[in-house]
Amino acid sequence: MNEQLHKAKEELKRVDHLIYVSLKYTRTVDVIRNVVDRLISSFDFVLDSLLQDQIDAEKLEIIPQAPKLKCELIEKFYSKDKVILAAVDEYLLLRLILRVEYESENEYRRHVGMIMTIEGKELKVNIDQVSIYYQRAKELIEYLEKTNND
Repeated sequence: MNEQLHKAKEELKRVDHLIYVSLKYTRTVDVIRNVVDRLISSFDFVLDSLLQDQIDAEKLEIIPQAPKLKCELIEKFYSKDKVILAAVDEYLLLRLILRVEYESENEYRRHVGMIMTIEGKELKVNIDQVSIYYQRAKELIEYLEKTNND
C-alpha cells in the first residue's frame, strides 16, 4: 500500500472518532464541519495516490496542486472506473459543502445539522449523512487496496 493511501486511512480514523465520540457528546455544527473537512483531507490523499500511480506508470509528470485539476486528471485516467468517478463527485460535493453558506438546525440535539442550498436544491448534512460519507470513503479505500493487490 502506498504512503498516500496510508495517510488517507489515518485521516479516516480521525473521522471515525469525530463521528462516534465527539458528535455523540457535543452535537454541534462545528463538529460536523470538522468531519467534512477531515473527509476532504482523506479524499485529497486518495487523489494524490491515484495520480502517483499515473506518475509511476509514466503517464503523468507532476501532481497538480489545484483540486479541480486533480479531479480532471483522475476523470481522464480513470474514465471507466465508476467507483473512482463517484468518489470524485463526492469529493467535489464535500468541498462545496464547506464553501456555501448554511444554517444550523437542532444544535445540541440528536438531529443537529446544516441546511444549505446547492445548485437550487436544499441539502441537509446531519450526523446520518456524514456517517454515509464516512462509510463511502472507507469503502473507496478498501476498493483501492483490493485493486492494488490484484
